[in-house]
Amino acid sequence: MAKQSRSLVGGVAASTGAARGIGRATAQARVAAGMQVAIGDVDLAVARATAEQLGADVVALPLDVTRRESVREFVDEAERRLGPLDVFVNNAGIMPLGRFLDESDDSTARQVDINVHGVIHGMKEVLPRFQARGRGHLVNIASSAGKGGYAGAATYCGTKHFVVGLSEAVRAELRGTGIDLSCVMPGVVNTELTTGVPSARGVKTVEPADVAAAIVEALREPRFDVFVPKAIGPIGAVMGLLPRRGREAVAHALKADTLLASADLEQRRDYELRAARSAPALEEHASR
Repeated sequence: MAKQSRSLVGGVAASTGAARGIGRATAQARVAAGMQVAIGDVDLAVARATAEQLGADVVALPLDVTRRESVREFVDEAERRLGPLDVFVNNAGIMPLGRFLDESDDSTARQVDINVHGVIHGMKEVLPRFQARGRGHLVNIASSAGKGGYAGAATYCGTKHFVVGLSEAVRAELRGTGIDLSCVMPGVVNTELTTGVPSARGVKTVEPADVAAAIVEALREPRFDVFVPKAIGPIGAVMGLLPRRGREAVAHALKADTLLASADLEQRRDYELRAARSAPALEEHASR
């Protein structure tokens, strides 16, 4: 018997790093599904503009995911304004590109602070609330880079491997609690984060709305693995059956092994500058 799709109407959701990109698109999709949404971002001016554009069911709140107390304040205020959370999306992330040995210690620390600690902080703040209610859906935005290593984005890949592994382990710990956990693994998404990155062979570049639609689908019919586009899932499964030389040969044939390393850094200048300012002072925030 097929599972009945859940209604999202009247639900409450919160997202980190949601002023732009995937976060903004996901907020818009959840509003369209009948939810109220709190979007948190360190760039509060952009978050407020986004909230105004998306309508009365969206509130914008300040958020610095690198500080757990800021995440706690964000969740507290979201629940005070909208009611108990049904959904929480860990979306904030940055992706500076370049050779690993050329990467500054500051850049490494920023990526770990936002992509790793930011996710941990969100999970540690929201999961106890979900447990107390016996329900809730946590969504962690990882990446297809969390399933493989790509030259030109070594630290980023490492942070996304962490998110995938953490999500899998915590999902096992939550089994039987009534709490759902989804791990979203997009390929190349047409956002500022992927500016200058060429298209991959064999896997199409997707739009933020495509990722948002996949997230809403997973909220309605819960599942852990959310690949966008869906073709990434079976491709990864087949690649996993090959010996390392075979996997590397296929990746080379598809030019996946050089995709991020061949990004046009001149085109990425504005994004890279904004990402460089995203921590620890967090003057601006690089939303996915």
